[in-house]
Amino acid sequence: MLEKLKQEVLDANLALVDHNLIKFTWGNVSAIDRESNLIVIKPSGVEYSKLTVDDMVVVNLDGETVEGKMNPSSDTKTHIELYKHFKDIGSIVHTHSKWATIWAQSTRDIPAYGTTHADTFYTEIPCARFLTKNEVDEDYERATGSLIIETFRSRNLDEMATPGILLSGHGPFAWGKDSTQAVYNAVVLEEVAQMALFTEQLNTEVKPLMQTVLDKHYLRKHGKDAYYGQKGNENE
Repeated sequence: MLEKLKQEVLDANLALVDHNLIKFTWGNVSAIDRESNLIVIKPSGVEYSKLTVDDMVVVNLDGETVEGKMNPSSDTKTHIELYKHFKDIGSIVHTHSKWATIWAQSTRDIPAYGTTHADTFYTEIPCARFLTKNEVDEDYERATGSLIIETFRSRNLDEMATPGILLSGHGPFAWGKDSTQAVYNAVVLEEVAQMALFTEQLNTEVKPLMQTVLDKHYLRKHGKDAYYGQKGNENE
C-alpha cells in the first residue's frame, strides 16, 4: 500500500539526518495521499539509522493505523490536524533543529532580514503562543496542530507563502507540496534562524528587509510571473 509514498517519506526522514536537522530520534516526516486521504509517517522513537521502508506507518485521518507493525510518530495527531485544514500541503516536517528551536524557546518570530529568507518565506516566520494547561492535558498533540492553524488564521497568513512555524518552548514545523519541498523548507528555516540570530548580535538596531526587496525575491520565485530557475525546479 502506497509503496512509492513510503519510499519518499523514508528518503525525506533520512534527508533530515543528512542536513543535520536531527539528533537521535528528535523529529519526523509525513506525507499524505490526497486521493485516499491516507498518511504515511515515521514510526515513533525508531533510530534513523535503522529505518526501512517497511517501518513506515500508514494512518487515516482519524489517526487509526491502516498498515504497519509499529506505533506511528507521537506527533501524528498534529500532522493530521494540519492536513485537514491546510488542503494544499502534501508533506510535513517536524524537527528540534538547534537554531530554529532557540528562537522557539525565546518565543520570538524570526524577522525577514535578508533575501535568503525572502526567497522562501514571504513574511516573518511566526512563533505560536504557549499551549494552555487545559490544551496540554486534554489532547496535547491535536491541540498543537490546532494552535498552528489558529496562529495562521489570526495573523491572516498564507500557509503556502509562509511554509513553517515555531512553537513556543518546543521547535519548528515546516511543510510543502511534497516531501522534497517540505524538507527544503525545513532546511531554509534552520538556516535563516541562524542568520537572523547572528544578524541581531552584530547589529542590535537592525531592521527587517525592505518590503519592496522582499516582494521582488519572493515573487520572482513563487509569483504568477515567476522567472527564477528552470521550469519545474523552483528550488534550483
